[in-house]
Amino acid sequence: MANPTFAAIDIGTTKVCTVVAEIIAGEIRILGTGVGPSAGLNKGMVDNIHAAIEAIASSVDKAERASGTRILSAHVGIAGPHVSSMNSRGIVAIADPRHPITDGDVQRALESARIVNIPNNREVIHVVPRYYVVDGQDHVVDPLGMFGSRLDVETHVVTAGSSAMHNLMQCVEGAGVRVDSLILEPLASAEAVVDQEELNQGVVLCDIGGGTTDLAVFVQGAVIHTAVLPVGGQNMTKDLVVALRVPQPAAEITKRKFGHAIPSMVEDDEVLVDAFGSEGTKSVRRRLIAEVLQARTEELFETVLSEIRRATQHDTLSAGLVLTGGASSLPGIELLAEDVIGLPARIGRPHHLAGLSDQLSDPAYSTSVGLLRMAMKSHDVMFRTAPLLPSASLGGLLRKVAHLMRLVLPQ
Repeated sequence: MANPTFAAIDIGTTKVCTVVAEIIAGEIRILGTGVGPSAGLNKGMVDNIHAAIEAIASSVDKAERASGTRILSAHVGIAGPHVSSMNSRGIVAIADPRHPITDGDVQRALESARIVNIPNNREVIHVVPRYYVVDGQDHVVDPLGMFGSRLDVETHVVTAGSSAMHNLMQCVEGAGVRVDSLILEPLASAEAVVDQEELNQGVVLCDIGGGTTDLAVFVQGAVIHTAVLPVGGQNMTKDLVVALRVPQPAAEITKRKFGHAIPSMVEDDEVLVDAFGSEGTKSVRRRLIAEVLQARTEELFETVLSEIRRATQHDTLSAGLVLTGGASSLPGIELLAEDVIGLPARIGRPHHLAGLSDQLSDPAYSTSVGLLRMAMKSHDVMFRTAPLLPSASLGGLLRKVAHLMRLVLPQ
């Protein structure tokens, strides 16, 4: 039997990354990647469908050539200010308490939690179980095989704007790829870079991308809050454009080459950068560059702190912050995060990958790797081969019908 093979597409504001991988002995082996500049998106939302389709198609084509695999479908990351979340409880009665709880009972409980009051222009994309309650026994991790007459489940429900979600799906399908599932990007990034011990002790995943900063707050091993903030690395670059009066490409190069989040940690020498005007270049103090970046990054972390306070108390987050995403490569950013938020911080990089994985070890590719890991965890071997099987959509439809039947008819 061939190894299960599937694909993931991370559609960001600055880049599109398509990854093809296979599962060998429970581990992910990268077969090929396709990375290209993004277009048609702003802060995680589509604003030009034709440009976005071309960018996605280019990335998919590169991944197909690198892997030697035809990509028919993929798991796609979703983010943007239109995403919101809430916590919900599902409750079901067990038909026969003399028999142990089955997977059907668990699915009915999750479907019950899915029934939440949301506007007509929003759709549920995730119902993530946090813990179960069996006949009053709290914080059950896995109720399968236990006995009880009532099963409760505490869940984290993620919703997205219908129009934004369908615009994204239309772009992917316009590039010739069917969408297997939409996965919230901070949950995917956490899967790639956060350790189990950090999840157990309480941690915040902070994925700083080009157009958005994605957050996921975990307490006692379960997600309790997710959010997408409309600010990211592009805002740092724009600040440099204004402060230094240089073109955007030159500001991006300056940020990557000379940037730092702590001005006192850089020498106050001058560097030469491309600039507007008759001269074409100008000298800029490195400390000035760091001061501009520090101001924007501090503002970002103050917003992150506000989201954390909405979710939980500091004393539940012993593991602190895990910073990832392209903008987390700014030197000194973890030190500034510790100073502003008051929690320990580290940079998270994808790990435990085989095959062509050198490029994917950069924080900028955490979401791409996490999408693969979530696909691997949430599907059995049959459905993990879906990117190469056109019949997968029928299987998905049958599963949905089965779930609805289990909701109505106890097993």
